[in-house]
Amino acid sequence: MSEIKELKDMDKKTDMDSYSKVEPFAIRDCALSAIATGLRAQNLRELRDALLTVHGGSIYYHFWGGLLRPGFDDSEYNNDFASWIRHRLHDAKLAEQIGVIDPADFSDMEELRRELINVIEARLDENEFLTWAARDRQFHFIRAQTVVFDTNHRILQPKELVDIIPGLSLGSIYYHVIDARRRSPQAIDDFRAWLLLFGEQFTELHERLAQLDPYFVGLTELRDQLSTVFADYFKEVAHDKPA
Repeated sequence: MSEIKELKDMDKKTDMDSYSKVEPFAIRDCALSAIATGLRAQNLRELRDALLTVHGGSIYYHFWGGLLRPGFDDSEYNNDFASWIRHRLHDAKLAEQIGVIDPADFSDMEELRRELINVIEARLDENEFLTWAARDRQFHFIRAQTVVFDTNHRILQPKELVDIIPGLSLGSIYYHVIDARRRSPQAIDDFRAWLLLFGEQFTELHERLAQLDPYFVGLTELRDQLSTVFADYFKEVAHDKPA
């Protein structure tokens, strides 16, 4: 019996030693501050022309910003381009094509820009007649500055996230999952980037998190999915440990 206790104590000490070598996970929150670019479009050709030169941050905003931006409630389309093309230019076919583009599939905004332009140019080749949006319904290209807040909450070990994630604000989910992808050299969320610092200890958890697609779900559902992944993983780990 004493040998089993000694083994448990050794395992616990090993875990704590590995945790002490890794910087705590800093929980942060954020908000988006919209910035006008001055670029706008009233028809499809103008939209294509603007996409050729607009800052990549604007493309990022019009794909991802709706997740956090108040007032974006188009349940049919996940990005501003598809929504505007459907409701202002009344082009259901192109809206569908752009609506299914998942920005998470692209390595950077330039690759996503090329895909957008290619899809729009193919549609322009199909239809020589341009539909114009009303003057007060033009597409306005917006950039966003991410304003980050430190919550002063620090996590020392991954298991703590089981209790923490369900209570995180949507701004924190956006910052650590969505915004993180353009901050991380590996283009991954902050949770996975942190888990990598522990070596191979949390490889399976890392792989489970990698299966989540943050684009086609809202932030509330994404938070629920993250919570489930962490809770299930650590429940299984506890179950598999010898008594």
